Amino acid sequence: QVQLVESGGGLVQAGGSLRLSCAASGSISGIVSMGWFRQAPRKQRELVARITSSGSTNYADSVKGRFTISRENAVYLQMNSLKPEDTAVYYCATEWRPGTYDSWGQGTQVTVSS
Repeated sequence: QVQLVESGGGLVQAGGSLRLSCAASGSISGIVSMGWFRQAPRKQRELVARITSSGSTNYADSVKGRFTISRENAVYLQMNSLKPEDTAVYYCATEWRPGTYDSWGQGTQVTVSS
């Protein structure tokens, strides 16, 4: 069972930047993709960014041009020009089968003040 650990969240002013990291213990070879999700209070969890095993990326419209997902020895989410509406708990997850995210981290809180 792969374990995912997120880090890098915190409190930042609007317009600022944060870089989230997701470290995986165990092999993740064979996954379809890794994704960053977020869930704000009283809202559904949403997919923010995704990177496939081949390196292709996808972004939610709300973060295009501001967030960048990348992968080296971990998966990162560089978040620039942050807005108060980006406030949420951010989770990383692995997509082992198309459309199904099976492994999740514990989440990291991102709070953007206005």
